[in-house]
Amino acid sequence: MTEAEEAGSCPKALARQVGDAVESLVSLWISASDAVTPRLSRHQLKALTAVRYRSELNLTALAETLGIALPAASRLCDRLEVAGLLERVAHPHNRRELQLRVTTQGRKLLTEVAERRSASLAAVFAAMTPAQRASLEQGLHAFREAHEPGPNRPDHGT
Repeated sequence: MTEAEEAGSCPKALARQVGDAVESLVSLWISASDAVTPRLSRHQLKALTAVRYRSELNLTALAETLGIALPAASRLCDRLEVAGLLERVAHPHNRRELQLRVTTQGRKLLTEVAERRSASLAAVFAAMTPAQRASLEQGLHAFREAHEPGPNRPDHGT
């Protein structure tokens, strides 16, 4: 039995293969963000992304979102602010509270990271045959359907 056939009939074998693929994808994902200037740590990139998509974030909410202590979040924001990627502005309804905002330079950096990631993924997909890409698309669709609880399917604890 080939490795692919074994994976198709054995969930544990498939789980190992998917784990290997995820490690490869994470490596690709990280290397795309490592290529931008200024180079950001994963925490800095995650923080910048969180602020971009949740404009209501203040320092406390960012710390909770990232699962880090408030002083660590403050230092993280200090570094992003010094780099010109993030700014702290007065809350429009509460002058004692500061909101975090991604600057124009920060948005450009996030766009560059996203473009590099897309280009890296496209290069991998280009190396695959059309049939392999179709199989991957079908498999990812099936995975999402199996993972997301539906109205007629139990939650499976996820």
